[in-house]
Amino acid sequence: MWILFAVASAIGLGVYDIMKKLSVRGNNVPAVLLLNTLFGTMLMSPVIVRTLLAGESGLDGTAQAHLLIGLKAVIVLSSWILGYFAIKHLPLTIQGPINASRPVIVLVGALVVFGERLNLMQWAGILLGFASLFFISRIGAKEGFSMKRSLWLWLSVGATCLGAVSALYDKYLLQFYEPLQVQAWYSLYQLVLMSVVVMALHRTGHGGGAFSWRWTIVGISLFLTAADLAYFYALSLPGSMISVISMIRRGSVLVSFFYGVLVLRESHVKAKLIDLSVLLLSLVLLVLGS
Repeated sequence: MWILFAVASAIGLGVYDIMKKLSVRGNNVPAVLLLNTLFGTMLMSPVIVRTLLAGESGLDGTAQAHLLIGLKAVIVLSSWILGYFAIKHLPLTIQGPINASRPVIVLVGALVVFGERLNLMQWAGILLGFASLFFISRIGAKEGFSMKRSLWLWLSVGATCLGAVSALYDKYLLQFYEPLQVQAWYSLYQLVLMSVVVMALHRTGHGGGAFSWRWTIVGISLFLTAADLAYFYALSLPGSMISVISMIRRGSVLVSFFYGVLVLRESHVKAKLIDLSVLLLSLVLLVLGS
């Protein structure tokens, strides 16, 4: 059952990436991100309101719990800031595969920290996924986005690393707290943090340029919230494995990839299709192995 929720989360993340690309392209990134955190908090606000009306302070009622969730908000928001700037300037068929490499770090962390073990079929799926992502990165270099020259590529890598740290931290948090509580409170803390960031940028004259309202900004929050709900619930189910869930969620690259090819007309389609077929096979092996 937890695999089905992981797949649902992957689809939601794919559409979420498309909404981000359409929202930040030629737009003010900090403003878009602030609105995203605002709408995300509004979607999760019933959880916080219900908790407060019940006379509780949320989570287990301790300051330590809120500090732990605050740390989660810092990690995620840092990843988002880097990722939003990266996706504004990189093609979806480049950004997506870079983000899909997150399970590399998650897998190492899951093996070391949580003692998770994979069977042969799962290992085969992960190795195929790594090979596919390596070749996709080589194709990206042909489009002028090499590690030597592209700042946006490094921002994307940084966002991916922070996202992996967040995934491992989720597994720790969900041992003690309910998924909805975690998502609701870290969304609120993200809004507070991003508000401070935007005000600081405005005061220093680095506001990010003109802002244009687009309805896809609402779509960012809607699809991310749905994807996160499915993700948190998958992690909370007995027997769930963070390494497998994280790899399945990277299947979101298929959704954004085909949008980039069919709608945005991005290049090197045939080579990328072959590589993504290998990535899809790796995800199938992970599901079968589970």
